[in-house]
Amino acid sequence: MQNNILQILEENPLIPVVTINDLNDIDKIYIRLKSKNVRCIEITLRTDVSRESIKLFKEKYGDDFKVGVGTIVGAKDVQFCIDNRVDFMVSPGLAPAMIEPLEKSGIPFIPGVSTPSEIIKGLECGWKFFKFFPANIFGGIDALKTYANIFPSVKFCPTGGLNERNYKDYLKLDNVVSIGGSWLSK
Repeated sequence: MQNNILQILEENPLIPVVTINDLNDIDKIYIRLKSKNVRCIEITLRTDVSRESIKLFKEKYGDDFKVGVGTIVGAKDVQFCIDNRVDFMVSPGLAPAMIEPLEKSGIPFIPGVSTPSEIIKGLECGWKFFKFFPANIFGGIDALKTYANIFPSVKFCPTGGLNERNYKDYLKLDNVVSIGGSWLSK
């Protein structure tokens, strides 16, 4: 399901979400994460050097790290991930035009949702793993507790507003398989 995203999520309960502005930061980020016993990274497509940083991180540390790409918003982004053999993809939302490219990519993926309607759309695709984003704006732990009752088969990776003070509370929820956050790389 979803090209086996569950394995990535289960093996990596903490997924650092990293936006790279300077290619010279890659080695520092790698060392920092490795020192925290983290072996996974989601590099966002939000800067002018994003694509270069993903290629470089994958080239240098891909044997030691699961390298994922975040902020996937279209088929062109999916194709970039295929071309660069990334380990997983994360989208902030769920758009009908992305369903087929994500599924056909062969790369594990997790689409973003925040509302019941979006979750239902994902379920209609046969998916059951979602990024809950932005968690802090859409009800956080209380929303996830409600979703556990409404969608008992669905599992989440919440991101947005998680930090070192609250992430353990999220991980205690039965419908949370992993969490993502930018604070992990700092």
